[in-house]
Amino acid sequence: MDENELKALRWRCRRGMQELDILLSRFLERDFADQAEPVQEAFRGLLDSEDDVLWDWLSGRAQPDDEELRDVVRRVRQTVAD
Repeated sequence: MDENELKALRWRCRRGMQELDILLSRFLERDFADQAEPVQEAFRGLLDSEDDVLWDWLSGRAQPDDEELRDVVRRVRQTVAD
C-alpha cells in the first residue's frame, strides 16, 4: 500500500464520533497492512457505512448481514480489545 492510499484511508477513518475515529484508526494503524486483500477490501467497504450503523456494529449492538463485513468488524473489535 502506498503512502497516498494510507493517507486517504486515514481521512476516511475520521468520522462524526470520536469513538469511531479511535476504533477505525487503531485498526488501520496496527493491523490493516498485515491483513489479506479480501479483509482490506472489506475494511474499505466498511468505511462506506453510515456512522450510526458503524457504531451499532462496532459496539456489538448489531451485526452486518454480509459475512465479510462481519469478519472485519470482529477484527476491528479484536484490535481494540488487545
